[in-house]
Amino acid sequence: MAQSVQLHQALGAFDKTTSRWGRITMIIGLFFSLSAPTYLVFFAAFGALAAVFGVIWIVEPLTYFPILGASSMYQAFMIGNISNKLLPAAMIAQSTIGVKPGTRKGELSAVAAICGAAAVHLTSLFIFVGLLGTWLVSVIPLDIVETVQFYILPTVMGAVVVQAIVSQKAPRSAVIALVVSLVVVFVLVPLIPGFSLFSTAVGVIATAVLA
Repeated sequence: MAQSVQLHQALGAFDKTTSRWGRITMIIGLFFSLSAPTYLVFFAAFGALAAVFGVIWIVEPLTYFPILGASSMYQAFMIGNISNKLLPAAMIAQSTIGVKPGTRKGELSAVAAICGAAAVHLTSLFIFVGLLGTWLVSVIPLDIVETVQFYILPTVMGAVVVQAIVSQKAPRSAVIALVVSLVVVFVLVPLIPGFSLFSTAVGVIATAVLA
């Protein structure tokens, strides 16, 4: 009985601590992430974004909460990559130790799994990108590096554009974005060479306003 009371008190203290610091860190993170684009979001692009992604703002928390629990939700939305990294890690951890989502043990296992996933991610980035990546770039001939750099951006952007068009549920917005991009790249930039420095920002803002 005494052990059960101690466990209940420990879990209560855990909930109180995660709720307090979770709110504080989420508010701080929200402030810094929105401080720069606040004007753009609220005066230009909010309507277009809300029309396309507004449902996700409601659906994602409702679908994640039964699996992650309150404390893990703070971690997940602060770290990011929830659906493709943190949520699978939590589900695998719960399945491995044989606990059900939505229980106290399931919530604690999700916390530990998310901590582990974040630690592995940061460690792998440090080793394979920070250390080995820097060394690899230093030994590759300069002409090969320049060639790779020249083709990386078109390759990545091409894949992202195709994926965005395929998954686009608002064809009008996609058409507007395509037209604006063509005008900026093939009309404005050739006519005004100095305009290339601001072309991306102008294209994004113009697409948001028109959409």
